[in-house]
Amino acid sequence: MDLLEDLETMKFESGIHEEDQSWLYLLGRSHGLMTKACAHATFFCKLLHNLRESLNEKRTSKCHLTGLREETQDDDALKVGIIGGGHLGKQLAHTLLQFIPIPAENLRISTRRPETLDEFKKLGIQCFYQNASLVGWANVVFLCCLPSQLPNICVEIQTRLGKDCIVYSFVSAIPVSRLKLLLNHTNILRPQYQCAEDLAHIWGANEITAALQDPVILQATCPYSPAGGISLNIKWLEGMFYALLNFCTAKDMPHPQVLQHLSELFSSQHLKACREGEASPLQFQAQDFVSQIYAKNLSQRRPFPLFDLTTVQLKETPFSQYLSNSTTFQDCFTHLYCDSFGISLTKEQEEPEVSTGSPSQ
Repeated sequence: MDLLEDLETMKFESGIHEEDQSWLYLLGRSHGLMTKACAHATFFCKLLHNLRESLNEKRTSKCHLTGLREETQDDDALKVGIIGGGHLGKQLAHTLLQFIPIPAENLRISTRRPETLDEFKKLGIQCFYQNASLVGWANVVFLCCLPSQLPNICVEIQTRLGKDCIVYSFVSAIPVSRLKLLLNHTNILRPQYQCAEDLAHIWGANEITAALQDPVILQATCPYSPAGGISLNIKWLEGMFYALLNFCTAKDMPHPQVLQHLSELFSSQHLKACREGEASPLQFQAQDFVSQIYAKNLSQRRPFPLFDLTTVQLKETPFSQYLSNSTTFQDCFTHLYCDSFGISLTKEQEEPEVSTGSPSQ
Protein backbone atom coordinates (compact mmCIF):
# COMPACT_ATOMS: atom_id res chain seq x y z
CA MET A 1 0.00 0.00 0.00
CA ASP A 2 1.28 3.48 -0.92
CA LEU A 3 0.84 5.57 2.26
CA LEU A 4 1.34 8.80 0.28
CA GLU A 5 -1.22 8.01 -2.42
CA ASP A 6 -4.04 10.21 -1.05
CA LEU A 7 -1.89 13.08 0.19
CA GLU A 8 -2.49 15.89 -2.30
CA THR A 9 0.47 17.94 -1.08
CA MET A 10 2.84 15.09 -1.88
CA LYS A 11 1.77 14.80 -5.50
CA PHE A 12 3.86 16.20 -8.34
CA GLU A 13 1.12 18.60 -9.42
CA SER A 14 0.95 20.36 -6.05
CA GLY A 15 4.35 21.94 -6.57
CA ILE A 16 3.45 23.49 -9.92
CA HIS A 17 2.62 27.21 -9.98
CA GLU A 18 -0.81 28.08 -11.31
CA GLU A 19 0.59 29.83 -14.37
CA ASP A 20 2.45 26.63 -15.29
CA GLN A 21 -0.49 24.25 -14.84
CA SER A 22 -1.19 24.31 -18.57
CA TRP A 23 2.03 22.36 -19.17
CA LEU A 24 0.94 19.37 -17.09
CA TYR A 25 -0.54 17.75 -20.20
CA LEU A 26 3.04 16.94 -21.22
CA LEU A 27 3.24 14.55 -18.26
CA GLY A 28 0.22 12.61 -19.53
CA ARG A 29 1.55 12.63 -23.06
CA SER A 30 4.91 11.27 -21.96
CA HIS A 31 3.27 8.47 -20.00
CA GLY A 32 0.88 7.70 -22.87
CA LEU A 33 3.74 7.49 -25.36
CA MET A 34 5.72 5.18 -23.10
CA THR A 35 2.69 2.99 -22.48
CA LYS A 36 2.01 2.61 -26.20
CA ALA A 37 5.67 2.07 -27.03
CA CYS A 38 6.09 -0.71 -24.46
CA ALA A 39 2.78 -2.34 -25.46
CA HIS A 40 3.62 -2.46 -29.17
CA ALA A 41 7.16 -3.72 -28.57
CA THR A 42 5.86 -6.43 -26.25
CA PHE A 43 3.16 -7.46 -28.72
CA PHE A 44 5.76 -7.82 -31.48
CA CYS A 45 8.01 -9.94 -29.26
CA LYS A 46 5.06 -12.09 -28.23
CA LEU A 47 4.16 -12.75 -31.88
CA LEU A 48 7.76 -13.66 -32.65
CA HIS A 49 7.87 -15.85 -29.55
CA ASN A 50 4.61 -17.60 -30.51
CA LEU A 51 5.81 -18.14 -34.07
CA ARG A 52 9.02 -19.75 -32.84
CA GLU A 53 7.04 -21.93 -30.45
CA SER A 54 4.67 -22.99 -33.23
CA LEU A 55 7.55 -23.97 -35.51
CA ASN A 56 9.21 -25.91 -32.71
CA GLU A 57 5.99 -27.79 -31.91
CA LYS A 58 5.46 -28.76 -35.55
CA ARG A 59 9.07 -29.89 -35.83
CA THR A 60 8.76 -31.99 -32.67
CA SER A 61 5.49 -33.51 -33.90
CA LYS A 62 7.08 -34.34 -37.24
CA CYS A 63 10.02 -36.06 -35.51
CA HIS A 64 7.65 -38.16 -33.42
CA LEU A 65 5.60 -39.20 -36.45
CA THR A 66 8.60 -40.11 -38.57
CA GLY A 67 10.64 -41.63 -35.77
CA LEU A 68 13.48 -39.21 -36.37
CA ARG A 69 15.62 -38.07 -33.50
CA GLU A 70 14.76 -34.57 -32.36
CA GLU A 71 17.66 -32.16 -32.33
CA THR A 72 17.59 -29.58 -29.58
CA GLN A 73 18.91 -26.21 -30.64
CA ASP A 74 20.09 -23.56 -28.20
CA ASP A 75 18.63 -20.74 -30.29
CA ASP A 76 15.06 -21.98 -30.24
CA ALA A 77 13.97 -19.58 -27.50
CA LEU A 78 13.59 -15.87 -28.23
CA LYS A 79 16.50 -13.85 -26.84
CA VAL A 80 15.93 -10.15 -26.20
CA GLY A 81 18.50 -7.47 -25.45
CA ILE A 82 17.89 -3.91 -24.23
CA ILE A 83 20.48 -1.17 -24.68
CA GLY A 84 19.74 1.49 -22.09
CA GLY A 85 18.80 1.07 -18.44
CA GLY A 86 16.86 4.30 -17.93
CA HIS A 87 13.14 4.65 -17.23
CA LEU A 88 12.05 3.38 -20.66
CA GLY A 89 14.43 0.42 -20.61
CA LYS A 90 13.24 -0.61 -17.14
CA GLN A 91 9.54 -0.28 -18.01
CA LEU A 92 10.06 -2.29 -21.20
CA ALA A 93 11.88 -5.04 -19.30
CA HIS A 94 9.04 -5.32 -16.76
CA THR A 95 6.45 -5.45 -19.56
CA LEU A 96 8.31 -8.16 -21.48
CA LEU A 97 8.74 -10.27 -18.36
CA GLN A 98 5.07 -10.09 -17.46
CA PHE A 99 3.22 -10.33 -20.76
CA ILE A 100 5.22 -12.62 -23.08
CA PRO A 101 6.37 -13.88 -20.55
CA ILE A 102 10.05 -14.14 -21.41
CA PRO A 103 12.30 -16.16 -19.06
CA ALA A 104 14.78 -14.03 -17.13
CA GLU A 105 17.73 -15.89 -18.69
CA ASN A 106 16.55 -14.83 -22.17
CA LEU A 107 16.58 -11.11 -21.36
CA ARG A 108 19.75 -9.07 -20.96
CA ILE A 109 20.32 -5.35 -20.41
CA SER A 110 23.39 -3.34 -21.37
CA THR A 111 23.74 0.05 -19.69
CA ARG A 112 26.48 2.39 -18.60
CA ARG A 113 25.32 1.98 -14.99
CA PRO A 114 24.47 -1.69 -14.43
CA GLU A 115 24.80 -1.15 -10.66
CA THR A 116 21.42 0.66 -10.75
CA LEU A 117 19.58 -2.45 -11.97
CA ASP A 118 19.69 -4.60 -8.83
CA GLU A 119 15.95 -5.26 -9.07
CA PHE A 120 16.53 -7.08 -12.38
CA LYS A 121 19.70 -8.84 -11.24
CA LYS A 122 17.70 -10.37 -8.38
CA LEU A 123 15.35 -11.84 -11.01
CA GLY A 124 18.26 -13.55 -12.77
CA ILE A 125 18.64 -11.04 -15.61
CA GLN A 126 22.19 -10.32 -16.74
CA CYS A 127 22.92 -6.58 -16.54
CA PHE A 128 26.26 -5.27 -17.82
CA TYR A 129 27.86 -2.66 -20.06
CA GLN A 130 28.81 -4.61 -23.19
CA ASN A 131 26.73 -3.41 -26.13
CA ALA A 132 28.62 -5.40 -28.76
CA SER A 133 28.35 -8.63 -26.78
CA LEU A 134 24.63 -8.06 -26.29
CA VAL A 135 23.78 -7.70 -29.99
CA GLY A 136 25.91 -10.71 -30.84
CA TRP A 137 23.69 -12.80 -28.55
CA ALA A 138 20.17 -11.38 -29.04
CA ASN A 139 17.52 -12.05 -31.69
CA VAL A 140 15.84 -8.70 -30.97
CA VAL A 141 17.67 -5.60 -29.68
CA PHE A 142 15.81 -2.58 -28.31
CA LEU A 143 17.53 0.80 -28.47
CA CYS A 144 16.37 2.74 -25.40
CA CYS A 145 19.14 5.33 -25.36
CA LEU A 146 19.38 9.09 -25.88
CA PRO A 147 19.81 10.46 -29.43
CA SER A 148 23.20 11.88 -28.47
CA GLN A 149 24.39 8.39 -27.45
CA LEU A 150 23.18 6.58 -30.56
CA PRO A 151 26.03 7.31 -33.03
CA ASN A 152 28.66 5.88 -30.67
CA ILE A 153 26.47 2.87 -29.88
CA CYS A 154 26.03 2.17 -33.59
CA VAL A 155 29.79 2.22 -34.09
CA GLU A 156 30.14 -0.28 -31.25
CA ILE A 157 27.52 -2.77 -32.43
CA GLN A 158 27.35 -2.64 -36.22
CA THR A 159 30.07 -5.22 -36.82
CA ARG A 160 28.45 -7.65 -34.35
CA LEU A 161 24.92 -7.45 -35.76
CA GLY A 162 23.83 -10.64 -37.46
CA LYS A 163 21.67 -10.07 -40.54
CA ASP A 164 18.79 -11.88 -38.80
CA CYS A 165 18.93 -9.71 -35.67
CA ILE A 166 16.01 -7.26 -35.46
CA VAL A 167 16.92 -3.80 -34.17
CA TYR A 168 13.92 -2.03 -32.65
CA SER A 169 14.57 1.66 -32.06
CA PHE A 170 12.77 3.96 -29.63
CA VAL A 171 15.05 6.88 -30.54
CA SER A 172 12.43 9.07 -32.18
CA ALA A 173 14.87 11.80 -33.22
CA ILE A 174 16.78 9.47 -35.57
CA PRO A 175 14.77 8.43 -38.69
CA VAL A 176 14.93 4.86 -39.88
CA SER A 177 16.81 5.85 -43.06
CA ARG A 178 19.57 7.35 -40.91
CA LEU A 179 19.64 4.29 -38.67
CA LYS A 180 20.14 2.11 -41.73
CA LEU A 181 23.29 4.06 -42.58
CA LEU A 182 24.60 4.20 -39.01
CA LEU A 183 24.17 0.46 -38.49
CA ASN A 184 24.77 -0.76 -42.05
CA HIS A 185 21.72 -2.91 -41.35
CA THR A 186 18.22 -3.22 -42.86
CA ASN A 187 16.40 -5.36 -40.27
CA ILE A 188 15.20 -2.33 -38.30
CA LEU A 189 11.81 -1.44 -36.83
CA ARG A 190 11.04 2.08 -35.65
CA PRO A 191 7.49 3.02 -34.59
CA GLN A 192 6.30 6.58 -35.21
CA TYR A 193 3.72 8.23 -32.97
CA GLN A 194 1.69 11.39 -33.37
CA CYS A 195 -0.02 13.23 -30.52
CA ALA A 196 -3.27 15.14 -30.93
CA GLU A 197 -3.65 18.59 -29.40
CA ASP A 198 -6.64 17.44 -27.35
CA LEU A 199 -4.91 14.55 -25.60
CA ALA A 200 -7.33 12.38 -23.65
CA HIS A 201 -6.83 12.18 -19.87
CA ILE A 202 -6.84 8.39 -19.65
CA TRP A 203 -3.17 7.53 -19.33
CA GLY A 204 -2.72 8.26 -15.62
CA ALA A 205 0.63 7.64 -13.95
CA ASN A 206 0.51 3.94 -13.11
CA GLU A 207 3.30 1.52 -13.88
CA ILE A 208 3.08 0.31 -17.48
CA THR A 209 2.33 -3.28 -16.47
CA ALA A 210 -0.61 -2.10 -14.35
CA ALA A 211 -1.88 0.28 -17.03
CA LEU A 212 -1.97 -2.47 -19.66
CA GLN A 213 -4.35 -4.48 -17.47
CA ASP A 214 -6.92 -1.69 -17.73
CA PRO A 215 -9.23 -2.51 -20.71
CA VAL A 216 -9.73 1.18 -21.56
CA ILE A 217 -6.01 1.93 -21.67
CA LEU A 218 -5.20 -1.32 -23.48
CA GLN A 219 -7.76 -0.61 -26.22
CA ALA A 220 -6.31 2.89 -26.58
CA THR A 221 -2.89 1.35 -27.29
CA CYS A 222 -4.23 -0.85 -30.10
CA PRO A 223 -2.44 0.07 -33.37
CA TYR A 224 -5.75 0.70 -35.15
CA SER A 225 -7.20 2.84 -32.36
CA PRO A 226 -7.06 6.67 -32.34
CA ALA A 227 -8.36 6.71 -28.75
CA GLY A 228 -6.28 8.48 -26.14
CA GLY A 229 -5.01 11.14 -28.53
CA ILE A 230 -1.87 9.22 -29.54
CA SER A 231 -1.85 7.42 -32.89
CA LEU A 232 0.64 5.02 -34.41
CA ASN A 233 1.79 5.20 -38.01
CA ILE A 234 0.44 1.90 -39.34
CA LYS A 235 3.61 1.39 -41.40
CA TRP A 236 4.97 -0.11 -38.18
CA LEU A 237 2.45 -2.92 -38.58
CA GLU A 238 3.74 -3.61 -42.10
CA GLY A 239 7.29 -3.66 -40.83
CA MET A 240 6.31 -6.11 -38.11
CA PHE A 241 4.80 -8.54 -40.63
CA TYR A 242 7.77 -8.40 -42.96
CA ALA A 243 10.05 -8.95 -39.94
CA LEU A 244 8.15 -12.19 -39.26
CA LEU A 245 8.60 -13.16 -42.92
CA ASN A 246 12.34 -12.47 -42.64
CA PHE A 247 12.54 -14.72 -39.58
CA CYS A 248 11.04 -17.60 -41.57
CA THR A 249 13.21 -16.87 -44.61
CA ALA A 250 16.31 -17.05 -42.41
CA LYS A 251 15.26 -20.64 -41.65
CA ASP A 252 14.99 -21.32 -45.40
CA MET A 253 11.29 -22.13 -45.03
CA PRO A 254 9.29 -22.53 -48.29
CA HIS A 255 6.92 -19.63 -48.66
CA PRO A 256 3.68 -21.73 -48.65
CA GLN A 257 4.61 -22.95 -45.17
CA VAL A 258 5.32 -19.39 -44.08
CA LEU A 259 1.89 -18.26 -45.25
CA GLN A 260 0.26 -21.17 -43.43
CA HIS A 261 2.06 -20.40 -40.17
CA LEU A 262 1.18 -16.70 -40.35
CA SER A 263 -2.45 -17.47 -41.15
CA GLU A 264 -2.66 -19.80 -38.15
CA LEU A 265 -0.91 -17.31 -35.92
CA PHE A 266 -3.38 -14.53 -36.73
CA SER A 267 -6.50 -16.56 -37.26
CA SER A 268 -6.98 -20.16 -36.22
CA GLN A 269 -5.82 -19.91 -32.63
CA HIS A 270 -7.80 -16.76 -31.99
CA LEU A 271 -10.79 -17.05 -34.32
CA LYS A 272 -12.98 -17.74 -31.29
CA ALA A 273 -12.30 -14.17 -30.19
CA CYS A 274 -13.75 -12.76 -33.40
CA ARG A 275 -17.45 -12.14 -33.73
CA GLU A 276 -19.33 -15.27 -34.65
CA GLY A 277 -20.83 -15.19 -38.11
CA GLU A 278 -18.96 -12.02 -39.06
CA ALA A 279 -15.39 -13.27 -39.39
CA SER A 280 -13.82 -16.03 -41.38
CA PRO A 281 -10.35 -17.55 -40.98
CA LEU A 282 -7.61 -15.41 -42.46
CA GLN A 283 -5.63 -16.98 -45.25
CA PHE A 284 -2.67 -14.97 -46.44
CA GLN A 285 -1.54 -15.26 -50.06
CA ALA A 286 1.89 -14.61 -51.54
CA GLN A 287 0.59 -11.58 -53.45
CA ASP A 288 -0.35 -9.98 -50.14
CA PHE A 289 3.37 -9.43 -49.53
CA VAL A 290 5.05 -9.39 -52.96
CA SER A 291 3.99 -8.23 -56.42
CA GLN A 292 1.68 -10.46 -58.42
CA ILE A 293 4.39 -11.03 -61.05
CA TYR A 294 6.93 -12.08 -58.39
CA ALA A 295 4.35 -14.31 -56.67
CA LYS A 296 3.47 -15.98 -59.97
CA ASN A 297 7.12 -16.89 -60.60
CA LEU A 298 7.77 -18.03 -57.02
CA SER A 299 8.15 -21.81 -56.97
CA GLN A 300 6.55 -23.81 -54.17
CA ARG A 301 9.86 -24.76 -52.60
CA ARG A 302 11.35 -21.26 -52.57
CA PRO A 303 11.30 -19.03 -49.48
CA PHE A 304 10.36 -15.39 -49.60
CA PRO A 305 13.24 -12.98 -50.23
CA LEU A 306 14.80 -11.12 -47.34
CA PHE A 307 12.99 -7.80 -47.12
CA ASP A 308 14.59 -4.45 -46.31
CA LEU A 309 12.44 -3.37 -43.35
CA THR A 310 13.56 0.25 -43.66
CA THR A 311 12.16 0.37 -47.20
CA VAL A 312 8.96 -1.35 -46.08
CA GLN A 313 8.38 1.43 -43.52
CA LEU A 314 9.07 4.23 -46.00
CA LYS A 315 7.28 3.09 -49.16
CA GLU A 316 4.03 1.48 -50.25
CA THR A 317 4.04 -2.32 -50.34
CA PRO A 318 1.52 -4.95 -51.49
CA PHE A 319 0.69 -5.42 -47.81
CA SER A 320 -0.25 -1.72 -47.57
CA GLN A 321 -3.28 -2.37 -49.75
CA TYR A 322 -4.14 -5.52 -47.81
CA LEU A 323 -4.16 -3.65 -44.50
CA SER A 324 -6.32 -0.88 -45.93
CA ASN A 325 -8.90 -3.17 -47.53
CA SER A 326 -9.26 -6.09 -45.12
CA THR A 327 -11.74 -5.25 -42.35
CA THR A 328 -11.68 -8.91 -41.33
CA PHE A 329 -8.00 -8.58 -40.55
CA GLN A 330 -8.50 -5.36 -38.60
CA ASP A 331 -11.20 -6.95 -36.49
CA CYS A 332 -9.29 -10.15 -35.71
CA PHE A 333 -6.07 -8.21 -35.15
CA THR A 334 -7.71 -6.03 -32.51
CA HIS A 335 -9.03 -9.09 -30.68
CA LEU A 336 -5.67 -10.85 -30.93
CA TYR A 337 -3.86 -7.76 -29.67
CA CYS A 338 -6.04 -7.45 -26.56
CA ASP A 339 -6.01 -11.20 -26.00
CA SER A 340 -2.21 -11.10 -25.98
CA PHE A 341 -2.40 -8.98 -22.83
CA GLY A 342 -4.99 -11.22 -21.18
CA ILE A 343 -8.07 -9.12 -21.96
CA SER A 344 -10.86 -10.54 -24.13
CA LEU A 345 -13.13 -8.00 -25.78
CA THR A 346 -16.90 -8.27 -25.50
CA LYS A 347 -19.30 -6.77 -28.01
CA GLU A 348 -19.88 -3.83 -25.66
CA GLN A 349 -16.15 -3.17 -25.43
CA GLU A 350 -15.53 -3.20 -29.16
CA GLU A 351 -14.83 0.18 -30.63
CA PRO A 352 -16.84 1.59 -33.54
CA GLU A 353 -15.54 0.66 -36.94
CA VAL A 354 -12.60 2.85 -37.85
CA SER A 355 -11.63 4.24 -41.18
CA THR A 356 -9.78 1.85 -43.44
CA GLY A 357 -7.17 4.53 -44.08
CA SER A 358 -3.85 4.33 -42.26
CA PRO A 359 -3.60 6.61 -39.22
CA SER A 360 -0.68 9.04 -38.96
CA GLN A 361 0.59 8.48 -42.45
